[in-house]
Amino acid sequence: MLGYLTEQGIGQAKIQWRAVDNEKLLKDPDVADNKKHKILLVGEYKKFFYHYFSEKSTAIYTKTTMLEDEAVSYLVIASPHTKIEAHEFEFPIMGAFPYIGFFRLQNAKDFAHDLEKKENLVTWVRPVYAYSTLGILEDRILSSFFEYDDVELAELIFHELFHTIFFVTDEVDLNENLANLYGFELLKEYFKNREELENYIKKEERKKVISNRVVELIGILQTEFAKLGGFITNEKADEMTERFVKEIFKPDLRHLCEKLELESKDCELKENWNQASFAAFLTYEEDQDFLKKLKDAKGLGLKEYLSWLRKEYKVFKKQKKIESFTEFLKAKV
Repeated sequence: MLGYLTEQGIGQAKIQWRAVDNEKLLKDPDVADNKKHKILLVGEYKKFFYHYFSEKSTAIYTKTTMLEDEAVSYLVIASPHTKIEAHEFEFPIMGAFPYIGFFRLQNAKDFAHDLEKKENLVTWVRPVYAYSTLGILEDRILSSFFEYDDVELAELIFHELFHTIFFVTDEVDLNENLANLYGFELLKEYFKNREELENYIKKEERKKVISNRVVELIGILQTEFAKLGGFITNEKADEMTERFVKEIFKPDLRHLCEKLELESKDCELKENWNQASFAAFLTYEEDQDFLKKLKDAKGLGLKEYLSWLRKEYKVFKKQKKIESFTEFLKAKV
């Protein structure tokens, strides 16, 4: 773990060291206009975010780092063969996470290979184009941000900035789903009554149909694993998963995608679906509806909901009966 933390520290330091002040980049004639446009937009989105919540702005996103790769880092997600359940990695201070990140792709692949051989786990490696240090460091604008269109970029920035004002220790699912909720709702506030918002929401609604169906389909495989219980071998579980993906999962999604008139890239038809990628998908999808239902049930706006969450989190930390803040909140619905 010490070696890993040292390597990650060096990778993070490089991102910090290579950063250039936005003002300098905006005056640089060698920087393309489309990149300057994105840098200016991030500044606008940041200003809107902190003003909206009446929070003091920080130095986050005042500098930009041009990355050597398309992605900023790579996550390794692992799962047992006979379950769809993300393996947790423990980190000092920060707690447990259902993934582990690397700044170099090869290091991620090597670590995944070791997990498969030594821990007998199924793994999946995926690129990451943005992340937050949760206020520990002054996060940079990354050149990977420039691949997003203006509306997508706004949602991304609002998502990442939310992590800087509210974070629950040891509950990655909850943190991500709350940031997803706030990112999307703030998007609607920022682009209110604009055509690009209407088009984006329509597309996201269709993509949500795909996401819901993915969760339903994963549930089918989970049920099959549960039926076999301790009698299923790792080899049999892998065979079941491969056949499920080929004969049920992908054909079902492909048909739904055509019906919704979505591009294939928006239809979750990636080649390497396995127990680990299924577990990763559930990490980011399962509890979003519950959080919105809770907000609506309380009749709270975004600002009031955040205040309420902060207050309830303090109550939660003083009690001992309920172990997770997620379950604590679910009891409030």
